[in-house]
Amino acid sequence: MYHQIGMWDQKWVIGNWKMNGRLQNNNALMHRFRIMPTAERVLIGLAAPTVYLLQLHNAMQIVLNNRILTCAQDVSRFPNNGAYTGEVSAEMLADIGTDIVLIGHSERSLYFGEKNEIQRRKMENVLNVGLIPLLCVGESLEEREASKEHEVIAHQLSVLHGLNTKNIAVAYEPVWAIGTGKVATVEQIADMHAFIYKEILSLCGSDVKIRVLYGG
Repeated sequence: MYHQIGMWDQKWVIGNWKMNGRLQNNNALMHRFRIMPTAERVLIGLAAPTVYLLQLHNAMQIVLNNRILTCAQDVSRFPNNGAYTGEVSAEMLADIGTDIVLIGHSERSLYFGEKNEIQRRKMENVLNVGLIPLLCVGESLEEREASKEHEVIAHQLSVLHGLNTKNIAVAYEPVWAIGTGKVATVEQIADMHAFIYKEILSLCGSDVKIRVLYGG
C-alpha cells in the first residue's frame, strides 16, 4: 500500500464513474493522473464499472504506484460463487485487487429496489473477504422538507449494528442535492455528519474508527 499514514487517519476522496468509461479513454485518464501531486494525508479512490476494475487496478500499480485505490460500485448479495447469472461476488472483486466497495448508493435503491436487508448482506460479504464497505446514505427532498432526515438516516445506518468490524466508512449523499440544482449548506452537512457520527458510535461502540464523506 502506497499510503504511509493509516487510511483511517486520512481524509477520503472517492470519485464515482457510474456507468461511464471506455478502455482507451480510461488509459489516457490514468496517465494524466501521473502529474497529480502526492497527497499523503488524503486517500483517493475511483469507483469504476466492474468491467474496468482490473484495468484500473493494473494502471494504479504500473502508472501510479498504488496512489489511488480501486473501488467497486456494487457487489452481489450472495455470499458464495454459484448459479447467479450477472452477479459479481465479493470474492471476485478481491481477486482483481479491489480495495473498497460502495454499498447502498441511492441509485441502487431507486432503480433496483435495494433495501436494508440486501445492503446488510452485501456489507457482510465484503467484510468477509477483507475489503472495505463504504455505506451510502441520504434523504429525499420530501423527507428533508418534512424534517425526517434524522429518522431516515438512522434507519439506513441500522445495517451497521453488530457488524464484525471496527472500521466504519459512510458517505452522506442527500438525494435532493444531486443533480437538482439545490445545494446543501455547510450547516446542513455539518449537522448530518455529527448525527451520523453519533449514530455509528451508538450502533458500533466507542472504539470504532469512522470516516464520513459528503457527496452532492
